[in-house]
Amino acid sequence: MQETQVAGDVHTAVKGPGKHFYIESYGCAMNFSDSEIIGSIMTDNGYTHTNDEFAADVVFLNTCAIRDNAEQTIRHRLMHLRNNKRKNSGLIIGVLGCMAERLKTKLLEEEKLVDVVAGPDAYRDLPKLVAEVEDGNKAINVLLSREETYAEISPLRLNTNGVSAFISIMRGCDNMCSFCVVPFTRGRERSRDPESILNEARILSQSGYKEITLLGQNVDSYLWFGGGPKIDFKNATEEQKANAITFDKLLEMVALVDPQMRIRFSTSHPKDISDAVLHTIVKYENICNYIHLPAQSGNSRILEAMNRTYTREWYLDKVNRIREIIPGCGISCDIISGFCSETEEEHRDTLSLMEISRFDFSYMYKYSERPGTLAQKKMTDDVPEEVKSRRLSEIILLQNRLSLENNRQYIGKVVRVLADNLSKKSDKDLSGRNDQNVKVVFPKETFSIGDFVDVLIERVTTTTLIGKAIK
Repeated sequence: MQETQVAGDVHTAVKGPGKHFYIESYGCAMNFSDSEIIGSIMTDNGYTHTNDEFAADVVFLNTCAIRDNAEQTIRHRLMHLRNNKRKNSGLIIGVLGCMAERLKTKLLEEEKLVDVVAGPDAYRDLPKLVAEVEDGNKAINVLLSREETYAEISPLRLNTNGVSAFISIMRGCDNMCSFCVVPFTRGRERSRDPESILNEARILSQSGYKEITLLGQNVDSYLWFGGGPKIDFKNATEEQKANAITFDKLLEMVALVDPQMRIRFSTSHPKDISDAVLHTIVKYENICNYIHLPAQSGNSRILEAMNRTYTREWYLDKVNRIREIIPGCGISCDIISGFCSETEEEHRDTLSLMEISRFDFSYMYKYSERPGTLAQKKMTDDVPEEVKSRRLSEIILLQNRLSLENNRQYIGKVVRVLADNLSKKSDKDLSGRNDQNVKVVFPKETFSIGDFVDVLIERVTTTTLIGKAIK
């Protein structure tokens, strides 16, 4: 029998005498959240989680396909797993998630190590797929669903610090940005039953968690009419509209579960984040003053080519609106350098948008053409790699300057920090994040992971605020 420890209904697992699975997660927070769903499904079917890949009977790689580099990382990892297979001929290796959805049967044909291939909507099927492999077959399920949200599954909190946790509120994406493969790997957008979300939040609160992050490809388009297929808001009846739960209402409901538990959310699409969401953030102290607002480019022509559905001016107006309603709100961004046909002048528009918006930090990448996307089908990836790299370097250099300047404004101020880990540099220091999602490091003294601590900031780096606790 497997041994599973349950704190409330929060699953945590220890190694038992039955079969064991090991899982590695790559890419976005949604993938890490999905791995916890996978963990719960496997433990409910007689498997025990292990952090030792060499002790595992089944190894899962939960993958990302958003850039070619991410897929190459998985291919290299599969080659390394060859040694595990040599030492344990019965080892089953599965590739899950977005890369599995994109490449499908090619993974079974090209990678002789892969036994199981499962897309993001097929995780309930994993125990059956593993059983098929044990019977001598290869196994695959990459069918996308318009209904699957895994709403009733209590996630297995993998490698948890017991302080912070993810709650997935929706799956898929309908935005069809021309550069993005997500709508093809994760399917159409669908929202999760709000009561299941609130129940998960209650369980986490009762289990001592201090912070939750609501996850979705585009959380601001969350919409619940009470079950059944998604209804376009424009086509809904007046009664349906009056009773609909939009993201601002869900955010309020989650905030009320436990006023002492911090609430974060990610990711927002600029076209969908509403004043109602911003006012909800202001209304509740436990909703963090931080918004991740991907711009991708600062030029209107490139934004149109990306099918982002807003202009440079519209985006800047949205940033101004956030700052107006939530003074001191932290804002971060995604930026792509060298998208199809981008000129030097258009690149400079991105730099100026960053300068005006003064992002606290950004996720910055060179454009990577993804098979099956509109950009790959209709556009030419014509910006030379050396130009993409040089532009990316300029973007990174600017963001580093902006981050340092923003962080310097905290010197001499006291910030509230949720300690969620030991510092990477010293076990005598604690690390956490302030309300604006900036990392803070301070001496541990008598404090513990999970404590809220007031910290006086004394010095800063590009990425970190450093100070001492004020008792």
